[in-house]
Amino acid sequence: MSAKRISIFPLPGAILYPGLHLPLHIFEPRYQALIKDAMARDRRIGMIQPQRGEEGAPLFSVGCIGKIGEFEALDGGRFNIVLEGESRFRVLRELDVITPFRQIEGELLDEREDDCLAAVERASFEQESRRFADAQGYQVDWDSVARLDDQSLINGVAQIVPFDAASKQALLEADGLSERCELMVQLMQFYGRRDGDDERVTLQ
Repeated sequence: MSAKRISIFPLPGAILYPGLHLPLHIFEPRYQALIKDAMARDRRIGMIQPQRGEEGAPLFSVGCIGKIGEFEALDGGRFNIVLEGESRFRVLRELDVITPFRQIEGELLDEREDDCLAAVERASFEQESRRFADAQGYQVDWDSVARLDDQSLINGVAQIVPFDAASKQALLEADGLSERCELMVQLMQFYGRRDGDDERVTLQ
């Protein structure tokens, strides 16, 4: 697959998946410039996590391209936007640019639109999700969960699940829905056990 230039928004803990949405409030001048540039071109930016929270930190290897759907201009040059996830990408190299925002050369990753879980995988995931939600004290509409298709369920939970940045990145990089589902079950079991030491999982 051919490489393409991608303007990126490195943000710890912010994960986007194809087919899902991510609301963002843009207030830093460099990211205001990023959004203005994207709106003047094709409305697309790349969301990716930095490996550390410091300025200019190395990037993780996989992110997701989002198209700016909803757009609201606010006072002071700020924006409210909603990104619509389109495709994951792999970083090939970071580019030397003069723009205030970072840019990379990346390749888009193939996504299987018909990817789905076996019945036993789905049942195991829903069972572990109930245990995890109960342990964390979350209120969940399980009837609505049961009506979700496999991709919306697994990717939707993976996008918002309260794990650390490295765990969320591992879920994004998982090769296919079954692998992501299996990893998430393992992570819910791991983080759920931490509550025994009074280490409640917190949102990143």
